[in-house]
Amino acid sequence: MSEHESAPVTAPRKNIEETAQTKFPRGLVVRLFAYLVAGHIFAGFLYLLFEVGGK
Repeated sequence: MSEHESAPVTAPRKNIEETAQTKFPRGLVVRLFAYLVAGHIFAGFLYLLFEVGGK
């Protein structure tokens, strides 16, 4: 490097413990979202069954 070029500035890396405590694994987030959506669809289906069956 010449004296006029500067080194790229990088953010300090977090250690593994800080990263693990602040960020969920991607697979867990996807699975949780899928379960929430599926759970609401199932609950809506049950509600519909009870509404139709109650008439």
